[in-house]
Amino acid sequence: MEFINQMPEKMLRNQQRKGEVVRLDYSTQTYDKESSTPLQKGAWVYLPFGYTPEKQYNILYLLHGGGVSENWWFKMFPDTVTILDNMIADGVCDPLIIVTPTYYRGDSADQNADYVTENFWHELRNDLIPAAEKAYSTYACGDVSVKNLIATRSHRAFAGLSLGSMTTYRAALYNNFDLFSYYGPFSGCSGPFGDREKEITRIVMTLRTGYAKGLKLDYMLCCNGDQDIAYKEHKEIMDKVLERCDILRPGENYDMFVIPGGVHDMKAWQLHLYHALQIFFTK
Repeated sequence: MEFINQMPEKMLRNQQRKGEVVRLDYSTQTYDKESSTPLQKGAWVYLPFGYTPEKQYNILYLLHGGGVSENWWFKMFPDTVTILDNMIADGVCDPLIIVTPTYYRGDSADQNADYVTENFWHELRNDLIPAAEKAYSTYACGDVSVKNLIATRSHRAFAGLSLGSMTTYRAALYNNFDLFSYYGPFSGCSGPFGDREKEITRIVMTLRTGYAKGLKLDYMLCCNGDQDIAYKEHKEIMDKVLERCDILRPGENYDMFVIPGGVHDMKAWQLHLYHALQIFFTK
């Protein structure tokens, strides 16, 4: 696949074959199992044009960055939906389902970046994935047992921007590698004050442990702009992972796409998504 540095104009044209964005409401007791009242949460779900329960679809879980909500990708930036519609209509990627949740849940703990990135994995595994894949037609076929979710991991991806990129590592890779085989960290890994050596070790150990269990990585597409505030730490971490772990093979199951002059903004993140969807579910 050829990486480009600007979104093609045709991806932003008005498209008659429009997908639908619908609301998924679900409950979670992940954070307070003693409570008699489960916490109610919601996510937005993109269903491609022509979606039918008679067909199975690959699914991407896509996170926002810090300080916003599940509204980010589709409601605050509806041109994301236009890009998806055009990609699918033009055959740039296959039709898929995309779920945009939030790691926030409305209490003071949510303001701590380390807390949300480290703890969202429980809700993702126990609440969000089961709710989404019971409600919509994925390769899990409604069977959300752990055994079946593991068996269908090659049809499931996770990506996120900024704080969501950090969560891609911490929630989906480190703690749910058995459920996902595609990853898209867009803009960062450790955060500006994080322990880079710790993250390098965690990435390497997750891959080695997973491969020992027969769980392979289909693809990790790291993305950043070279003027992004998260670029230097992200590149340093992944360069060192490559030095220490021969599981990652550039061009086969790993790449770092860098936009010359790219910064920490939605224009870059939409382009990252555009590239990721041309790689995900093709290996």
